[in-house]
Amino acid sequence: MAIDRDKTRDRLDRATAHLDPPYAVVDLTAFDANAEALAGRSGGKPLRVASKSVRVRELLTRALKRPGWHGVMAFTLPEALWLVRSGVSDDVLVAYPTAHRGGLAELAADPALADAVTLMIDDTAQLDLIDRVCPPARRPALRICLDLDASWRPLGGRVHVGVRRSPVHSATAAGALAAAVAGRPGFRLVGLMSYEAQIAGLGDAPPGQAMLGSAIRVAQRGSYRELLARRSAAVGAVREHADLEFVNGGGTGSVAATSADPAVTEVTAGSGLYGPTLFDAYRAWQPTPAAFFACAVVRRPAPGLATVLGGGWIASGPAADSRLPRPWLPEGLKLLGAEGAGEVQTPLAGEAADGLRVGDRVWFRHAKAGELCEHVNEVHLVEGDAVVATVPTYRGEGHAFL
Repeated sequence: MAIDRDKTRDRLDRATAHLDPPYAVVDLTAFDANAEALAGRSGGKPLRVASKSVRVRELLTRALKRPGWHGVMAFTLPEALWLVRSGVSDDVLVAYPTAHRGGLAELAADPALADAVTLMIDDTAQLDLIDRVCPPARRPALRICLDLDASWRPLGGRVHVGVRRSPVHSATAAGALAAAVAGRPGFRLVGLMSYEAQIAGLGDAPPGQAMLGSAIRVAQRGSYRELLARRSAAVGAVREHADLEFVNGGGTGSVAATSADPAVTEVTAGSGLYGPTLFDAYRAWQPTPAAFFACAVVRRPAPGLATVLGGGWIASGPAADSRLPRPWLPEGLKLLGAEGAGEVQTPLAGEAADGLRVGDRVWFRHAKAGELCEHVNEVHLVEGDAVVATVPTYRGEGHAFL
């Protein structure tokens, strides 16, 4: 969806004229359009919403009410328990292995929770920890998903393309771990997950870096072909020991490609609902920017410069410019290389700076999606030129899960 930046700025300014920055907003029209577009790209396979990329219960629920969306991928066990208890979903997959003993004890003590939450493992040591917290005889069978590493390791493994996740990389290793789970009391193997970060989480058209973009696309094509065969073999090996309910894969950047894999039954997506700046570097599909935060201009230190209070909401990952928030409205602003985005002040340059007055708002986009919500207690939901609701973030509800 093309955006007229001048009209968007005017609309957001009018909708939030009664608010004092800093604050965050989500444009519901863009959010819904992104949810629909993602569902359309999934080839009819259900989308599991990644809560890490949203971190607002109201918006998780809004996505799950839309056609094509079902279930949550949570990032911690305590979060998963909270989402089930609060009625957001009765199907929550924890994306990472957990060592949270209190959460495990709570899960093991409640059959309803045990039926709704699926734990992630990639090692029998994680099963050992669960058994130490609550022995199998004293709990219902806990739902287990295996994490298959999706990185590409060409040249006999001398090159690693992707992130460092699970030690389970081969179909043989997946089958062996599945056999170990199936042979232990107190566990029920129901799923397999693999996240191809080098495809789903890496833009293939980085601005101003044509050669790098070409190299990324070559690597992504090679990785995709390799993963298609390996994931299929791994699913087959695991199914020898368990009747899998789901095979999960992908992320916002690979919804269409991952959905085309016959071995995959569902795809995860979340960042595409908000449309952060990291996804501006994708050729196949770019979400409509839906989440913004506003900072107030508080001084004009020199001609061609305007300084806002705050702004230093940096995204996780490598310490690079790509993790900095981007001044987006009005168009024509940029961060200073010597200062970047500061915790207490952010000077901005560019042709639009001289048009800003003390008290004006500058609208930023975060580099990543849900991390924006770690900086605010609430988000204002905008439709047209009005705030139609104000809802708490995880932080605003008193939860900092990571």
